[in-house]
Amino acid sequence: MRYIVTGGAGFIGSNLAERLARDDHEVVIVDDLSSGRRENIEHLADHPRVAFVEGSVTNLPLLVDACAGADGIFHQAAIASVPRSVANPLETNEVNVGGTLNVLWAAKECGVPAVVAASTSAIYGDDPVFPKQETMAPRPLSPYAVSKLAGEYYGKVFADLYGIRTVFLRYFNVFGPRQDPNSEYAAVIPKFITRMLGDKPPIIYGDGEQTRDFISVADVVRANLRAMEADASGVFNIAGGSRISLNQLASILAEITGIHHRPVYEPPRPGDVRDSLADISRAYDAFVFSPRCTLTEGLRETVAWFRDGGR
Repeated sequence: MRYIVTGGAGFIGSNLAERLARDDHEVVIVDDLSSGRRENIEHLADHPRVAFVEGSVTNLPLLVDACAGADGIFHQAAIASVPRSVANPLETNEVNVGGTLNVLWAAKECGVPAVVAASTSAIYGDDPVFPKQETMAPRPLSPYAVSKLAGEYYGKVFADLYGIRTVFLRYFNVFGPRQDPNSEYAAVIPKFITRMLGDKPPIIYGDGEQTRDFISVADVVRANLRAMEADASGVFNIAGGSRISLNQLASILAEITGIHHRPVYEPPRPGDVRDSLADISRAYDAFVFSPRCTLTEGLRETVAWFRDGGR
């Protein structure tokens, strides 16, 4: 098969592109390297079935050229940060809404039959009902969540109007190798790990009792592949199916690293969701997805990757 991976130099996208190449597919990575990193795909540079196109999903002609002859598109490119969206909602809208619309239009123009796209659990907001189910009414708290919800709606419309099979995977809290800890808006696990390995205390925004439903990037890659290969369409939660507090997470990482510091607590950040827990039964019913990697196993692998200098 010939697959397009937008955002393929990013955290999830590079892991996905690597797996597709390993499975002998032809892969075209599209990334403008604004948050993706060239070093994430350096090991694929000489691969005979991998091509890299440097450019943004906001560039429709570039996308149409890249998508010609593709069997499917994995759309991972996005500004994937709640705080950044709060600081700059216009930029988030341009990339996340406009970029997703461009990807769907390129699929239509090129006759690509299926698009599997990254969405987010942030769409549920602070609805007090747990676990989160795909049938729940959206309650977005940030421009990022709104932008992802708009992408899902566009996906449904393109499926209905143009016959493109669209799948939107609502990722919960993804972690693993290649996740960037250096951004001001980095996710909690790489931030915790790099501070601990630097002999510094982890920083928690809030009281640390907020909970997250973590899932390893390896399982997220598996979910994308299963969704593309199956006859599924619609919206699906992709998560571990259990939750843990940030205080508990810090404690587990302290045991794994052997470095113990009391966390530093800062005020909560606007737009952050308090608690998170997914019902993942719909993804299992549609394409037999369930996570294989436990949180502790995934954290050990991630700590080892950071200790090895990100290699």
